Amino acid sequence: MLPPRAGGAGRPPLAALSQVLRLERSRRAGVVFPLQKLERCLAPGVDTAPFRLFQPGLAALQRAEALFTSGRGHPIDYVCFIGRSNVGKSSLIRALFSLSPEVEVRVSKTPGHTKKMNFFKVGKYFTLVDMPGYGYRAPQDFVEMVEAYLQERRNLKRTFLLVDGVVGLQKTDHVAVEMLEEFGIPYVMVLTKIDRAARGLLLKNVLEIQEFVKEKTQGCFPQLFLVSSLEFSGVHLLRCFVAHVTGNLPAVEAS
Repeated sequence: MLPPRAGGAGRPPLAALSQVLRLERSRRAGVVFPLQKLERCLAPGVDTAPFRLFQPGLAALQRAEALFTSGRGHPIDYVCFIGRSNVGKSSLIRALFSLSPEVEVRVSKTPGHTKKMNFFKVGKYFTLVDMPGYGYRAPQDFVEMVEAYLQERRNLKRTFLLVDGVVGLQKTDHVAVEMLEEFGIPYVMVLTKIDRAARGLLLKNVLEIQEFVKEKTQGCFPQLFLVSSLEFSGVHLLRCFVAHVTGNLPAVEAS
């Protein structure tokens, strides 16, 4: 017989902040702020400002977590998740909603599993839209479907562009960036699968993408968000940022 999973029936370890707060201090900081963990590996003189632009305190993190638990309502604001096929988009969305057992997010081992837009209501606060993956096995009507939605959705507060943390920006990601820049849509980059990348490789990809964002984009938030859906690193911070950009945090206190 398998031992019960930590954190209650069916709840993944570290899904809740209460579980994270029980960790030793340095590990706790690495789970909540994985980008700052990489900051220690920087060479002297490297600008560290993009590593700490969004640094909420415990109260803000707790309020954000409460939004992602069970609730009903009719939200009017939207955020959108988009990325290459097999970037880990469904796994990340499932991790974000891990405290809401009634929210079913299907995760497939086959790239390109998501063929249509999926909508996940976060209580009465906002709706998270899961876009089909682009690139390999993308649906034939991907361009028409996605472009129409991004241009016509008036209450779209932020688009989250997911990038594989192991391989960094790919050609298809650059096409997505060009589309978002052309439409003038504010967006943020999220690096996924950071548990699969060696620290040196991850730092290299982070610095290259930060430089790209600084030099080549106008609508991208300067701070990257690093996440591991398996280890829940960065998931709590990302919940908080989503709550922040949808106007559901009265203020974001510094930690």
